[in-house]
Amino acid sequence: MENGRHGGEIPENANEHCPGTESESAGKSDSCKGCPNQEVCVAAPKGPDPDLVAIAERMATVKHKILILSGKGGVGKSTFSTQLSFALAGLDHQVGLLDIDICGPSIPKMLGLEGQDIHQSNVGWSPIYVESNLGVMSIGFMLPHPDEAVIWRGPRKNGLIKKFLKDVDWGELDYLIVDAPPGTSDEHISIVQFLQATGIDGAIVVTTPQEVSLIDVRKEISFCKKVGIQVLGVVENMSGLRQPFMDLKFVSSTEGDVTEWAMKYIKEKAPELLSLDACCEVFDSSRGGATRMCLDMGVPFLGKVPLDPHLCRAAEEGSSCFSGEQKCRVSASALRKIIGKLLSIIEMTAPVYNKVLIR
Repeated sequence: MENGRHGGEIPENANEHCPGTESESAGKSDSCKGCPNQEVCVAAPKGPDPDLVAIAERMATVKHKILILSGKGGVGKSTFSTQLSFALAGLDHQVGLLDIDICGPSIPKMLGLEGQDIHQSNVGWSPIYVESNLGVMSIGFMLPHPDEAVIWRGPRKNGLIKKFLKDVDWGELDYLIVDAPPGTSDEHISIVQFLQATGIDGAIVVTTPQEVSLIDVRKEISFCKKVGIQVLGVVENMSGLRQPFMDLKFVSSTEGDVTEWAMKYIKEKAPELLSLDACCEVFDSSRGGATRMCLDMGVPFLGKVPLDPHLCRAAEEGSSCFSGEQKCRVSASALRKIIGKLLSIIEMTAPVYNKVLIR
């Protein structure tokens, strides 16, 4: 979809000189003849979307809105979203986490909220609270069973995202974190269109080091630039495996698990090894990884998060890696540095409208 100069959106398959879907002449002008969208445009309501006013009213009490994006699935985007939310809440900020991954909602699981139901009051839907200052909304709370497949076309997905923005009683928030699905599809276009009038601080893009992931991340960054969303920074997740030496297991091709023998031997012969971390490269980063890509594309690089089994376990258990920081010391330390950089960038680039609207 492109934006028309006078009449709203222009579908990608529209005829040349399309007047726009919101124009009074939509579906009626000479340029509309033979267009596959003609009947839809004639029947569609014209003029600005009235729901955008309701969304603006809800979002007027939200200081900062941050999108978490990824070009490819499986890079740890939702894990980063949840741990970012935990960290901000731990800094005594009021935080909302909105999951707009309609077909693959993983946020309820990663926050230990499976089986929770949404409650409605006279002021709207109430978020599910992990902590008193961390509220969450996801379609995952609306499914009769966690294994239920969501088989929806774009308009229905967009309708639910709109309801999440205009009908959820978020209250006063310092940060609204929006966890989006991978790619640049309907959900991304919708969230940008619905929030752009109220202001979006920017997007954080999550990737892994290998080129197959970075190819799609470049497209994600290009999307942000085209729709006018600032890229706050890129996070390289799963940046090598790193874990305390004591957590390693040892196997023999003939005897199987020999961890007990190996640890006993090391304690006797080289005990100084037990205080070290073991590291290895999991993905190929020979082309420079996310650091090089950020230089090429002119966007900030926020940092690297190593592949930490303890962080993976925290996500499975729905807990914060910061509350068990002794166990998650590798990933928690990396995330704290990244979040510190992020907050500095937000403080420097905070949109003027937030300072005007939030009193």
